Amino acid sequence: MRGAQSAKWVAMAAVVAMAATACGGGGDKGDGKSAVDPNGVYTYQDVEPQNPLVPTNTNEVGGGYILKNLFRGLVDYDVKGKLRNQVAQSVDSPDNQHFTVKLKKGWKFHNGEPVTAGSFVDAWNYGANAKNAQLNASWFADIKGFDEVHPEKGDPKADKMSGLKVVNDNEFTIELSHPVSTFKDRLFYDAFFPLPKAFYKDPKKFGEAPIGNGPYEVDGKWEHKVQFKVKKYAGYQGVDKPKNGGIIFKFYNKDESAYNDLVSDKLDIMYQVPPSSINVYKTDLGDRSADQMFGGNTTIAFPMYDKAWSKPEKAKVRQGLSMAIDRETITKTALKGSKDPADGWTPKVVEGYQPNACGEYCTFNPKKAKQLIKEGGGVPGGKMTIAYNADGGNKEWAEAVCNDIKQNAGVPCEADPRATFQQLRTEITDKKMTSAFRMAWVQDFPNISNFISEQYRTGAGANDSGFSDKKLDKLMEQADSAKTIEESDKLYAQAEAKLKDTMPSIPLFFDHTNGGHSKNVQNVKFDTFRQAIWTDVEVKK
Repeated sequence: MRGAQSAKWVAMAAVVAMAATACGGGGDKGDGKSAVDPNGVYTYQDVEPQNPLVPTNTNEVGGGYILKNLFRGLVDYDVKGKLRNQVAQSVDSPDNQHFTVKLKKGWKFHNGEPVTAGSFVDAWNYGANAKNAQLNASWFADIKGFDEVHPEKGDPKADKMSGLKVVNDNEFTIELSHPVSTFKDRLFYDAFFPLPKAFYKDPKKFGEAPIGNGPYEVDGKWEHKVQFKVKKYAGYQGVDKPKNGGIIFKFYNKDESAYNDLVSDKLDIMYQVPPSSINVYKTDLGDRSADQMFGGNTTIAFPMYDKAWSKPEKAKVRQGLSMAIDRETITKTALKGSKDPADGWTPKVVEGYQPNACGEYCTFNPKKAKQLIKEGGGVPGGKMTIAYNADGGNKEWAEAVCNDIKQNAGVPCEADPRATFQQLRTEITDKKMTSAFRMAWVQDFPNISNFISEQYRTGAGANDSGFSDKKLDKLMEQADSAKTIEESDKLYAQAEAKLKDTMPSIPLFFDHTNGGHSKNVQNVKFDTFRQAIWTDVEVKK
């Protein structure tokens, strides 16, 4: 998320600000406010992280929500959607290719080690190096020398990217291999967090109890599949000082269990109530409920690394399957208005959104659906499954989508649950899928490039389908090299429009934050990242 605003940032800031509004104080007094305990601790809905908690190897919400509280990067966004500096004093560039970063003095990790230029440069070099096999390695691909530390084949030829240079403890430079108009925005993402020297001594140990530089530090031992506790860090130097004493991230296997805890005040903040509660949660919670669009989408992706699905003619099959899905009806019935029908891959609240990017292929048309599937030679194996995680309120839509595919396209389809998000993500990242699988994307920064480049560029860290289209890659490179964000957005819009020609995934829904909070807390606000402004939450006495 991203810094000093010139005119080109106004649109982006406005988009983010749309959803950064309060969802009700929920207090006992007429003004919605109660006395506050500055050291009070509150609980937050989460799921067991997929991997040990290392910023360069975490790209899912379970671990991401925790890391976003334990660390701070060079920049982030405030509640109004304005890019602001955190550890950075300044990030300057004359050409979007050469950057000079100067750090504020006084920042320290939770173990007392100073945060220096080397804390960033060493962490980024580690994350980029192929021998470390980090899921977020592709985030560093634009930095000069990335291909030396992360070649497409073979061992790294270097340990460090030539584009990173430490000037002194408080300054370093970044040289990209080409201009990237949104690079400063991207510096918000978790992969760019700094790491202390303790990390390199024992990465495994660090992953269990990360030592960050953020507003909260680890409080006790990670209780796997139960909870993860963090407490206010007294030495925090950021501008967003916590108004509370800490957070307990509670891991739930079923959203229904989390919702029951929420209404009984055993869980303080829930960002997504289950579909079964959509019709009642606003009545149950009153002014403690929230309903707003955020920068997230739901798609079903296909294993493009699978020989059967990667055949060129199967693009027609995927297009046909998409046209067999009645998104309007599913969002109104199975999802009870909690999502909007998707008309492309980029949500409406994200800068660069273009209406109807998916074209006719996201329009319900059973006749055309059957025709395309037939022309493409049918679904591989004669049937399909949609894998999803059962601990995330996905059963309703997955079964509804499969029913549509069966009824409207004549293709046998079965919703195929995995018990946990962690299990599903492991199968996906290990490239073990043989049919369709649930994908959901929450923006890393509010721009169209994040929804297209990070998932559909060849070799991108979040390209879970193994999709590759060299012509599309070239267009995205041109977009990144554009002189302004406006020019970049237009080129990325062209790239998004071309996705429908191959249809590596099927857009289903644009997501909402349908959440709320208990009577124990107030001043709860959700942003377009579907997360509460954690440091602003106040715990009542």
